[in-house]
Amino acid sequence: MSIYVGNLSYQVEQDDLRRVFAEYGTVKSVQLPIDRETGRVRGFAFVEMGTEAEEAAAIEALDTAEWMGRNLKVNKAKPKSDGGSSGGRWGGNNSGGYSRRY
Repeated sequence: MSIYVGNLSYQVEQDDLRRVFAEYGTVKSVQLPIDRETGRVRGFAFVEMGTEAEEAAAIEALDTAEWMGRNLKVNKAKPKSDGGSSGGRWGGNNSGGYSRRY
């Protein structure tokens, strides 16, 4: 299971996250998604720790903590659904979020 880390500074780097989370145990991996269009980090990351106890300790300590000028949002990452795209916030009906009542 991974940890979701949100509300990150756009200046954060993988090594920064690795150092912070290493205080709570073994960091197995850090994924810091980059925006294809802008080339900068997207403001969130996924961190995988060695054990669930280490994950729990990191979540407990870092959720809502202030780091690099931002209040972090840290929790267990939700598994990716295999159902495909739902079309985002508005659902998959391609109506742009509007009712088609005429």
